[in-house]
Amino acid sequence: MRYSGLDQLNKADMAMIWDYDRDTKWIKARIIDMSRTNVASECHTLFSRNYYDQYNDDGTLIYRTNSEGESLAILEDEKWVYLDGKGATPDGLRPFIRRYNLFSGEKQDILVSGAEAFESFVDFADNDLKTIITGREDIETPRNYFIRKITGEAASEGRALTFFEPPAPELAQVKKELIKYERSDGVPLSGTLYYPLNYRPGRRYPAIVWAYPREYTDMSTAGQVRSATNQYTRISGTSILFFLLRGYVVLDNATIPVVGDPLTANNNFVEQISAGAKAAVDRLVELGLADRDRIGIAGHSYGAFMVANLLAHTDLFAAGIARSGAYNRTLTPFGFQGERRTFWEARDIYNQMSAFTHADKIKKPILLLHGADDPNPGTFPIQSQRMFGAIKGHGGTARLVVLPFEGHSYEARESILHALVEMFEWFDTHVKHRGRNLKHKQPGKAPLEPVKVSN
Repeated sequence: MRYSGLDQLNKADMAMIWDYDRDTKWIKARIIDMSRTNVASECHTLFSRNYYDQYNDDGTLIYRTNSEGESLAILEDEKWVYLDGKGATPDGLRPFIRRYNLFSGEKQDILVSGAEAFESFVDFADNDLKTIITGREDIETPRNYFIRKITGEAASEGRALTFFEPPAPELAQVKKELIKYERSDGVPLSGTLYYPLNYRPGRRYPAIVWAYPREYTDMSTAGQVRSATNQYTRISGTSILFFLLRGYVVLDNATIPVVGDPLTANNNFVEQISAGAKAAVDRLVELGLADRDRIGIAGHSYGAFMVANLLAHTDLFAAGIARSGAYNRTLTPFGFQGERRTFWEARDIYNQMSAFTHADKIKKPILLLHGADDPNPGTFPIQSQRMFGAIKGHGGTARLVVLPFEGHSYEARESILHALVEMFEWFDTHVKHRGRNLKHKQPGKAPLEPVKVSN
Protein backbone atom coordinates (compact mmCIF):
# COMPACT_ATOMS: atom_id res chain seq x y z
CA MET A 1 0.00 0.00 0.00
CA ARG A 2 1.10 3.60 -0.58
CA TYR A 3 0.98 6.52 1.83
CA SER A 4 -1.95 8.80 0.99
CA GLY A 5 -2.34 11.25 3.86
CA LEU A 6 -1.97 12.10 7.53
CA ASP A 7 -4.35 13.59 10.10
CA GLN A 8 -2.47 15.35 12.89
CA LEU A 9 -4.23 15.05 16.28
CA ASN A 10 -4.19 17.77 18.92
CA LYS A 11 -1.59 15.89 20.95
CA ALA A 12 2.10 16.12 20.16
CA ASP A 13 3.37 13.31 17.92
CA MET A 14 -0.04 11.64 17.65
CA ALA A 15 -1.54 11.20 14.18
CA MET A 16 -3.66 9.01 11.96
CA ILE A 17 -1.88 7.84 8.83
CA TRP A 18 -3.72 6.69 5.67
CA ASP A 19 -2.62 4.08 3.15
CA TYR A 20 -4.13 3.29 -0.25
CA ASP A 21 -3.80 0.43 -2.71
CA ARG A 22 -4.95 1.52 -6.16
CA ASP A 23 -5.17 -2.03 -7.54
CA THR A 24 -7.84 -3.08 -5.04
CA LYS A 25 -9.13 0.44 -4.21
CA TRP A 26 -8.45 -0.37 -0.55
CA ILE A 27 -7.83 2.28 2.12
CA LYS A 28 -6.52 1.78 5.64
CA ALA A 29 -6.08 4.14 8.60
CA ARG A 30 -3.63 3.55 11.45
CA ILE A 31 -2.90 5.45 14.66
CA ILE A 32 0.77 6.29 15.16
CA ASP A 33 2.84 7.80 17.95
CA MET A 34 5.75 9.46 16.21
CA SER A 35 7.67 9.91 19.46
CA ARG A 36 8.28 6.16 19.71
CA THR A 37 11.31 4.49 18.17
CA ASN A 38 9.73 1.69 16.15
CA VAL A 39 6.72 3.53 14.76
CA ALA A 40 5.80 1.18 11.93
CA SER A 41 5.56 -1.99 14.03
CA GLU A 42 3.62 -0.41 16.90
CA CYS A 43 0.83 1.47 15.09
CA HIS A 44 -2.43 -0.44 14.84
CA THR A 45 -5.22 -0.38 12.25
CA LEU A 46 -8.35 1.69 12.93
CA PHE A 47 -10.28 1.52 9.65
CA SER A 48 -9.90 -0.74 6.64
CA ARG A 49 -12.31 -0.90 3.69
CA ASN A 50 -12.79 -0.57 -0.04
CA TYR A 51 -12.63 3.12 -0.90
CA TYR A 52 -16.03 2.92 -2.64
CA ASP A 53 -17.70 0.97 0.20
CA GLN A 54 -19.77 3.88 1.49
CA TYR A 55 -21.95 1.70 3.73
CA ASN A 56 -18.93 0.90 5.94
CA ASP A 57 -17.45 4.40 5.93
CA ASP A 58 -16.97 5.50 9.55
CA GLY A 59 -16.59 9.14 8.55
CA THR A 60 -13.83 11.74 8.61
CA LEU A 61 -12.07 13.32 11.56
CA ILE A 62 -13.42 16.62 12.87
CA TYR A 63 -10.84 19.38 13.15
CA ARG A 64 -10.60 22.48 15.33
CA THR A 65 -8.24 25.44 15.27
CA ASN A 66 -6.31 25.96 18.53
CA SER A 67 -5.17 29.22 20.12
CA GLU A 68 -1.96 29.13 18.09
CA GLY A 69 -3.82 28.96 14.80
CA GLU A 70 -3.09 25.29 14.14
CA SER A 71 -5.84 23.14 12.65
CA LEU A 72 -5.74 19.75 14.38
CA ALA A 73 -8.07 16.78 14.66
CA ILE A 74 -9.85 16.65 18.02
CA LEU A 75 -8.49 14.09 20.50
CA GLU A 76 -10.47 14.04 23.76
CA ASP A 77 -9.08 12.40 26.93
CA GLU A 78 -6.20 11.13 24.78
CA LYS A 79 -8.37 8.36 23.32
CA TRP A 80 -11.59 9.71 21.75
CA VAL A 81 -11.87 11.32 18.34
CA TYR A 82 -14.97 12.77 16.65
CA LEU A 83 -16.14 11.54 13.25
CA ASP A 84 -18.50 13.22 10.80
CA GLY A 85 -19.98 10.89 8.17
CA LYS A 86 -22.37 10.80 5.22
CA GLY A 87 -24.11 7.74 6.62
CA ALA A 88 -24.81 5.98 3.32
CA THR A 89 -27.50 3.30 3.62
CA PRO A 90 -29.60 1.29 1.14
CA ASP A 91 -32.41 3.80 1.80
CA GLY A 92 -30.33 6.94 1.27
CA LEU A 93 -27.89 9.14 3.18
CA ARG A 94 -28.28 9.43 6.96
CA PRO A 95 -25.49 11.80 8.13
CA PHE A 96 -24.03 11.24 11.60
CA ILE A 97 -21.57 12.52 14.16
CA ARG A 98 -20.00 10.04 16.57
CA ARG A 99 -17.25 9.59 19.12
CA TYR A 100 -14.76 6.85 18.40
CA ASN A 101 -12.28 5.25 20.84
CA LEU A 102 -8.95 4.87 19.04
CA PHE A 103 -7.84 1.99 21.25
CA SER A 104 -10.96 -0.04 22.05
CA GLY A 105 -12.90 0.65 18.83
CA GLU A 106 -16.02 1.67 20.82
CA LYS A 107 -18.45 3.92 18.96
CA GLN A 108 -20.89 6.40 20.50
CA ASP A 109 -23.38 7.98 18.11
CA ILE A 110 -24.16 11.57 19.10
CA LEU A 111 -26.56 12.28 16.26
CA VAL A 112 -27.88 10.27 13.33
CA SER A 113 -30.14 11.95 10.80
CA GLY A 114 -33.64 10.56 10.45
CA ALA A 115 -35.53 9.68 7.30
CA GLU A 116 -37.99 12.59 7.31
CA ALA A 117 -35.39 15.36 7.48
CA PHE A 118 -31.76 15.59 6.37
CA GLU A 119 -29.59 16.83 9.25
CA SER A 120 -25.80 17.06 9.23
CA PHE A 121 -23.06 18.31 11.55
CA VAL A 122 -21.71 21.83 10.99
CA ASP A 123 -19.39 22.55 13.94
CA PHE A 124 -19.00 22.59 17.69
CA ALA A 125 -20.39 25.71 19.36
CA ASP A 126 -18.16 25.68 22.45
CA ASN A 127 -14.65 24.75 23.54
CA ASP A 128 -15.91 22.05 25.89
CA LEU A 129 -17.39 20.02 23.03
CA LYS A 130 -20.79 19.92 24.72
CA THR A 131 -22.79 21.82 22.10
CA ILE A 132 -23.05 21.27 18.36
CA ILE A 133 -24.54 23.19 15.46
CA THR A 134 -26.33 21.25 12.75
CA GLY A 135 -27.96 22.05 9.45
CA ARG A 136 -31.42 20.59 8.90
CA GLU A 137 -33.67 20.56 5.85
CA ASP A 138 -36.49 18.56 4.35
CA ILE A 139 -38.29 18.43 1.02
CA GLU A 140 -40.38 21.53 1.85
CA THR A 141 -37.94 23.63 3.91
CA PRO A 142 -34.44 24.81 2.95
CA ARG A 143 -31.44 24.32 5.21
CA ASN A 144 -31.70 26.02 8.61
CA TYR A 145 -29.29 25.88 11.50
CA PHE A 146 -29.94 24.41 14.95
CA ILE A 147 -28.01 24.23 18.19
CA ARG A 148 -28.02 21.03 20.24
CA LYS A 149 -26.63 20.12 23.65
CA ILE A 150 -24.78 16.82 24.01
CA THR A 151 -26.36 15.05 26.99
CA GLY A 152 -24.62 11.82 27.86
CA GLU A 153 -23.72 10.18 24.57
CA ALA A 154 -26.44 11.79 22.45
CA ALA A 155 -27.58 15.24 21.35
CA SER A 156 -30.66 16.93 22.77
CA GLU A 157 -33.55 18.29 20.74
CA GLY A 158 -32.35 21.24 18.72
CA ARG A 159 -33.20 24.92 19.05
CA ALA A 160 -33.53 26.82 15.78
CA LEU A 161 -30.96 29.54 15.09
CA THR A 162 -32.24 30.55 11.66
CA PHE A 163 -35.65 30.65 9.99
CA PHE A 164 -34.94 30.79 6.27
CA GLU A 165 -38.03 30.57 4.11
CA PRO A 166 -38.09 28.61 0.83
CA PRO A 167 -36.62 30.86 -1.91
CA ALA A 168 -38.92 29.24 -4.48
CA PRO A 169 -41.98 27.77 -2.69
CA GLU A 170 -43.10 26.06 -5.89
CA LEU A 171 -40.13 23.70 -5.69
CA ALA A 172 -41.66 22.10 -2.60
CA GLN A 173 -44.15 20.60 -5.04
CA VAL A 174 -41.40 18.73 -6.88
CA LYS A 175 -41.82 15.05 -6.13
CA LYS A 176 -38.70 12.89 -5.98
CA GLU A 177 -37.88 9.38 -4.95
CA LEU A 178 -35.06 6.87 -4.88
CA ILE A 179 -35.55 4.17 -7.49
CA LYS A 180 -33.63 0.90 -7.70
CA TYR A 181 -33.27 -1.43 -10.64
CA GLU A 182 -30.79 -3.95 -12.05
CA ARG A 183 -28.44 -4.20 -14.96
CA SER A 184 -28.82 -7.27 -17.18
CA ASP A 185 -25.84 -8.95 -15.47
CA GLY A 186 -27.33 -8.45 -12.00
CA VAL A 187 -25.41 -5.33 -10.92
CA PRO A 188 -27.79 -3.28 -8.71
CA LEU A 189 -28.36 0.31 -9.87
CA SER A 190 -30.17 3.34 -8.52
CA GLY A 191 -30.91 7.01 -9.16
CA THR A 192 -32.96 9.91 -7.88
CA LEU A 193 -36.14 10.23 -9.89
CA TYR A 194 -37.61 13.74 -10.15
CA TYR A 195 -41.15 14.30 -11.39
CA PRO A 196 -41.89 17.50 -13.33
CA LEU A 197 -43.64 20.39 -11.67
CA ASN A 198 -47.42 20.01 -12.13
CA TYR A 199 -46.97 16.25 -12.66
CA ARG A 200 -50.17 14.34 -13.41
CA PRO A 201 -50.27 10.57 -12.72
CA GLY A 202 -50.90 8.36 -15.71
CA ARG A 203 -49.26 10.71 -18.18
CA ARG A 204 -45.98 10.04 -19.96
CA TYR A 205 -43.42 12.84 -20.18
CA PRO A 206 -40.20 13.55 -22.05
CA ALA A 207 -37.34 12.36 -19.87
CA ILE A 208 -33.64 12.97 -19.28
CA VAL A 209 -31.02 10.66 -17.80
CA TRP A 210 -28.12 12.53 -16.17
CA ALA A 211 -25.14 10.35 -15.26
CA TYR A 212 -21.41 10.08 -14.68
CA PRO A 213 -19.73 6.67 -15.09
CA ARG A 214 -17.49 5.46 -12.28
CA GLU A 215 -15.17 2.48 -11.82
CA TYR A 216 -15.68 -0.14 -9.11
CA THR A 217 -13.88 -3.33 -8.20
CA ASP A 218 -16.98 -5.39 -7.37
CA MET A 219 -20.75 -5.48 -7.78
CA SER A 220 -21.57 -4.86 -4.11
CA THR A 221 -19.89 -1.44 -3.96
CA ALA A 222 -21.07 -0.49 -7.45
CA GLY A 223 -24.68 -0.89 -6.39
CA GLN A 224 -24.56 1.15 -3.18
CA VAL A 225 -26.93 4.11 -2.84
CA ARG A 226 -25.15 7.47 -2.65
CA SER A 227 -28.01 9.96 -2.71
CA ALA A 228 -30.69 11.43 -0.46
CA THR A 229 -34.32 12.19 -1.26
CA ASN A 230 -35.20 14.03 1.96
CA GLN A 231 -33.37 17.26 1.07
CA TYR A 232 -34.84 20.51 -0.18
CA THR A 233 -34.70 20.66 -3.97
CA ARG A 234 -32.15 23.26 -5.06
CA ILE A 235 -31.72 24.30 -8.65
CA SER A 236 -28.82 26.54 -9.59
CA GLY A 237 -26.14 27.10 -12.21
CA THR A 238 -26.57 24.86 -15.25
CA SER A 239 -28.29 22.09 -13.26
CA ILE A 240 -30.20 19.56 -15.33
CA LEU A 241 -33.01 19.94 -12.77
CA PHE A 242 -34.11 23.14 -14.49
CA PHE A 243 -35.82 20.80 -16.95
CA LEU A 244 -38.33 19.94 -14.20
CA LEU A 245 -39.82 23.38 -14.83
CA ARG A 246 -40.23 22.58 -18.52
CA GLY A 247 -42.26 19.40 -18.17
CA TYR A 248 -39.49 16.76 -18.12
CA VAL A 249 -38.92 13.74 -15.91
CA VAL A 250 -35.28 13.68 -14.74
CA LEU A 251 -33.40 10.62 -13.52
CA ASP A 252 -30.55 12.34 -11.71
CA ASN A 253 -27.23 10.66 -10.84
CA ALA A 254 -28.24 7.43 -12.51
CA THR A 255 -25.70 4.76 -11.62
CA ILE A 256 -23.53 3.86 -14.63
CA PRO A 257 -20.80 1.65 -13.14
CA VAL A 258 -17.82 0.04 -14.84
CA VAL A 259 -17.04 -3.00 -12.70
CA GLY A 260 -13.90 -5.12 -12.78
CA ASP A 261 -10.18 -5.28 -12.17
CA PRO A 262 -8.89 -1.69 -12.26
CA LEU A 263 -6.22 -2.74 -14.76
CA THR A 264 -8.65 -4.21 -17.28
CA ALA A 265 -12.17 -2.93 -16.44
CA ASN A 266 -12.16 -0.62 -19.47
CA ASN A 267 -11.82 -3.59 -21.80
CA ASN A 268 -15.62 -3.69 -21.88
CA PHE A 269 -16.36 -0.06 -21.02
CA VAL A 270 -18.80 0.44 -23.90
CA GLU A 271 -20.72 -2.74 -23.09
CA GLN A 272 -21.05 -1.82 -19.41
CA ILE A 273 -22.20 1.76 -19.86
CA SER A 274 -24.64 0.62 -22.54
CA ALA A 275 -26.10 -1.99 -20.19
CA GLY A 276 -26.43 0.58 -17.40
CA ALA A 277 -28.12 3.09 -19.69
CA LYS A 278 -30.51 0.47 -21.04
CA ALA A 279 -31.52 -0.51 -17.51
CA ALA A 280 -32.31 3.14 -16.71
CA VAL A 281 -34.37 3.60 -19.88
CA ASP A 282 -36.25 0.35 -19.30
CA ARG A 283 -37.08 1.41 -15.75
CA LEU A 284 -38.45 4.81 -16.81
CA VAL A 285 -40.65 3.15 -19.42
CA GLU A 286 -41.72 0.40 -17.01
CA LEU A 287 -42.83 3.01 -14.46
CA GLY A 288 -45.07 4.53 -17.11
CA LEU A 289 -43.32 7.90 -16.89
CA ALA A 290 -41.62 8.13 -20.27
CA ASP A 291 -41.98 7.12 -23.89
CA ARG A 292 -39.04 5.08 -25.11
CA ASP A 293 -38.51 7.41 -28.08
CA ARG A 294 -38.51 10.64 -26.01
CA ILE A 295 -35.60 10.18 -23.61
CA GLY A 296 -32.45 12.30 -23.71
CA ILE A 297 -29.01 11.60 -22.20
CA ALA A 298 -26.78 14.30 -20.69
CA GLY A 299 -23.52 14.56 -18.79
CA HIS A 300 -20.52 16.72 -17.93
CA SER A 301 -16.80 15.90 -18.36
CA TYR A 302 -16.47 12.09 -18.18
CA GLY A 303 -20.25 12.11 -18.31
CA ALA A 304 -20.02 13.88 -21.68
CA PHE A 305 -17.61 11.20 -22.85
CA MET A 306 -20.28 8.67 -21.84
CA VAL A 307 -23.00 10.58 -23.74
CA ALA A 308 -21.08 10.51 -27.01
CA ASN A 309 -20.30 6.82 -26.67
CA LEU A 310 -23.91 5.93 -25.92
CA LEU A 311 -25.12 7.83 -28.98
CA ALA A 312 -22.48 6.06 -31.09
CA HIS A 313 -23.11 2.53 -29.83
CA THR A 314 -26.80 2.39 -28.86
CA ASP A 315 -30.17 3.55 -30.10
CA LEU A 316 -31.53 4.22 -26.61
CA PHE A 317 -31.78 8.00 -26.71
CA ALA A 318 -33.44 10.61 -28.90
CA ALA A 319 -30.63 13.16 -28.39
CA GLY A 320 -27.73 14.05 -26.14
CA ILE A 321 -26.07 16.98 -24.39
CA ALA A 322 -22.33 16.66 -23.74
CA ARG A 323 -20.60 19.38 -21.69
CA SER A 324 -16.83 19.86 -21.38
CA GLY A 325 -16.05 16.36 -22.56
CA ALA A 326 -13.17 14.38 -24.07
CA TYR A 327 -13.88 12.23 -27.10
CA ASN A 328 -10.51 11.28 -28.61
CA ARG A 329 -8.41 9.24 -26.20
CA THR A 330 -5.30 9.47 -28.35
CA LEU A 331 -5.16 13.08 -27.08
CA THR A 332 -4.78 11.69 -23.52
CA PRO A 333 -2.19 9.00 -24.35
CA PHE A 334 -0.74 8.54 -20.87
CA GLY A 335 -3.95 7.45 -19.16
CA PHE A 336 -7.30 9.00 -18.25
CA GLN A 337 -9.82 8.68 -15.44
CA GLY A 338 -9.19 5.15 -14.03
CA GLU A 339 -7.25 3.90 -17.07
CA ARG A 340 -3.55 3.40 -16.22
CA ARG A 341 -2.31 1.83 -19.43
CA THR A 342 -0.79 4.19 -21.96
CA PHE A 343 -1.99 4.41 -25.54
CA TRP A 344 1.03 2.38 -26.68
CA GLU A 345 0.17 -0.40 -24.21
CA ALA A 346 -3.54 -0.58 -25.10
CA ARG A 347 -4.04 0.89 -28.57
CA ASP A 348 -7.21 -1.09 -29.23
CA ILE A 349 -8.83 0.00 -25.95
CA TYR A 350 -8.03 3.69 -26.58
CA ASN A 351 -9.55 3.49 -30.05
CA GLN A 352 -12.54 1.44 -28.93
CA MET A 353 -13.37 3.88 -26.12
CA SER A 354 -12.91 6.99 -28.25
CA ALA A 355 -16.28 8.29 -29.41
CA PHE A 356 -14.32 10.24 -32.03
CA THR A 357 -13.38 6.94 -33.68
CA HIS A 358 -17.08 6.14 -34.04
CA ALA A 359 -18.28 9.63 -35.02
CA ASP A 360 -19.71 8.22 -38.25
CA LYS A 361 -22.19 6.18 -36.16
CA ILE A 362 -23.60 9.17 -34.26
CA LYS A 363 -26.85 9.90 -36.08
CA LYS A 364 -28.89 11.20 -33.12
CA PRO A 365 -28.57 14.96 -32.42
CA ILE A 366 -25.83 15.95 -30.00
CA LEU A 367 -25.18 19.36 -28.42
CA LEU A 368 -21.54 19.96 -27.46
CA LEU A 369 -20.76 22.72 -24.94
CA HIS A 370 -17.26 23.69 -23.86
CA GLY A 371 -15.47 26.47 -22.02
CA ALA A 372 -13.06 28.26 -24.35
CA ASP A 373 -10.33 28.31 -21.68
CA ASP A 374 -10.84 24.81 -20.21
CA PRO A 375 -7.50 24.11 -18.45
CA ASN A 376 -8.23 20.46 -17.68
CA PRO A 377 -5.52 18.50 -19.55
CA GLY A 378 -8.01 15.74 -20.33
CA THR A 379 -10.67 18.02 -21.79
CA PHE A 380 -8.98 20.75 -23.79
CA PRO A 381 -11.49 22.59 -26.05
CA ILE A 382 -9.97 20.93 -29.14
CA GLN A 383 -11.76 17.75 -28.02
CA SER A 384 -15.20 19.25 -28.72
CA GLN A 385 -14.04 21.13 -31.80
CA ARG A 386 -12.69 18.02 -33.49
CA MET A 387 -15.67 15.90 -32.42
CA PHE A 388 -18.08 18.43 -33.88
CA GLY A 389 -16.19 18.45 -37.16
CA ALA A 390 -16.15 14.65 -37.33
CA ILE A 391 -19.91 14.32 -36.75
CA LYS A 392 -20.85 17.08 -39.19
CA GLY A 393 -18.43 15.67 -41.76
CA HIS A 394 -20.41 12.44 -41.73
CA GLY A 395 -23.78 14.17 -42.05
CA GLY A 396 -24.74 13.97 -38.36
CA THR A 397 -26.79 16.54 -36.46
CA ALA A 398 -24.59 18.48 -34.05
CA ARG A 399 -24.19 21.91 -32.53
CA LEU A 400 -21.04 23.28 -30.89
CA VAL A 401 -21.28 26.08 -28.32
CA VAL A 402 -18.00 27.52 -27.02
CA LEU A 403 -18.40 29.76 -23.95
CA PRO A 404 -15.80 32.57 -23.90
CA PHE A 405 -13.44 32.88 -20.91
CA GLU A 406 -14.93 29.79 -19.21
CA GLY A 407 -13.01 26.85 -17.76
CA HIS A 408 -14.09 23.27 -17.16
CA SER A 409 -17.22 24.48 -15.36
CA TYR A 410 -19.23 27.57 -16.24
CA GLU A 411 -19.40 30.46 -13.80
CA ALA A 412 -20.36 33.76 -15.44
CA ARG A 413 -24.05 34.66 -15.32
CA GLU A 414 -24.05 35.21 -19.08
CA SER A 415 -22.48 31.79 -19.69
CA ILE A 416 -24.91 29.99 -17.41
CA LEU A 417 -27.95 31.63 -19.01
CA HIS A 418 -26.57 30.95 -22.48
CA ALA A 419 -25.88 27.29 -21.67
CA LEU A 420 -29.38 26.82 -20.22
CA VAL A 421 -31.05 28.35 -23.28
CA GLU A 422 -29.02 26.11 -25.59
CA MET A 423 -29.90 23.01 -23.58
CA PHE A 424 -33.60 23.90 -23.38
CA GLU A 425 -33.79 24.55 -27.11
CA TRP A 426 -31.93 21.35 -27.97
CA PHE A 427 -34.00 18.93 -25.91
CA ASP A 428 -37.28 20.74 -26.58
CA THR A 429 -36.65 20.31 -30.30
CA HIS A 430 -35.09 16.85 -30.37
CA VAL A 431 -36.69 15.12 -27.36
CA LYS A 432 -39.90 16.79 -26.20
CA HIS A 433 -41.25 17.54 -29.69
CA ARG A 434 -39.40 14.82 -31.53
CA GLY A 435 -41.08 13.87 -34.80
CA ARG A 436 -43.44 16.88 -34.84
CA ASN A 437 -41.48 18.67 -37.57
CA LEU A 438 -41.33 21.92 -35.60
CA LYS A 439 -39.20 24.64 -37.11
CA HIS A 440 -36.03 25.33 -35.16
CA LYS A 441 -36.77 28.42 -33.11
CA GLN A 442 -34.35 31.13 -32.12
CA PRO A 443 -32.48 30.50 -28.84
CA GLY A 444 -34.60 31.54 -25.89
CA LYS A 445 -37.94 30.94 -27.64
CA ALA A 446 -38.93 27.42 -26.67
CA PRO A 447 -41.98 25.77 -28.26
CA LEU A 448 -43.81 25.78 -24.89
CA GLU A 449 -43.67 28.33 -22.10
CA PRO A 450 -41.79 27.06 -19.03
CA VAL A 451 -43.35 26.92 -15.59
CA LYS A 452 -42.73 30.24 -13.84
CA VAL A 453 -41.06 30.13 -10.43
CA SER A 454 -40.91 33.00 -7.92
CA ASN A 455 -37.62 34.80 -7.39
